[in-house]
Amino acid sequence: MKTRYIFLLIVSAAAAAAFLPRDARGQNSAAGPAQGVLGVLQHGNWECALPGDAGTTAFVVLPDESFRIGTASSYSSAAGTGIYLMRGNEVVFTRGPKKDQRFRRLGDNTLQKLNPDGSPSKIICTRLGGSG
Repeated sequence: MKTRYIFLLIVSAAAAAAFLPRDARGQNSAAGPAQGVLGVLQHGNWECALPGDAGTTAFVVLPDESFRIGTASSYSSAAGTGIYLMRGNEVVFTRGPKKDQRFRRLGDNTLQKLNPDGSPSKIICTRLGGSG
């Protein structure tokens, strides 16, 4: 098939899916945990930390929680590599050593880790810099 026909098919399918009711797309009407547009995190090193106190250090870095975001929704950490999915403001690691860990996106460069029950934890991850 020619490229333009493939492109038109993809655009038509996406438009049809966008305008169909949720039930017609094979999804129930109850809201799932992650809704919104698919996206990607900023590439680079992300450092995770717990808050400290005013009398000593401002934060306590957690090297085992830190990771690096690469291309194609991939990440790497000291324990290995994997894949993540960002939908709306929720990030979930779907493969690799951080599998099933969830985060809430607070800004372009800030994530807050969520506990298994979905409540916010005290761990905050911040992007340190560029992808280089």
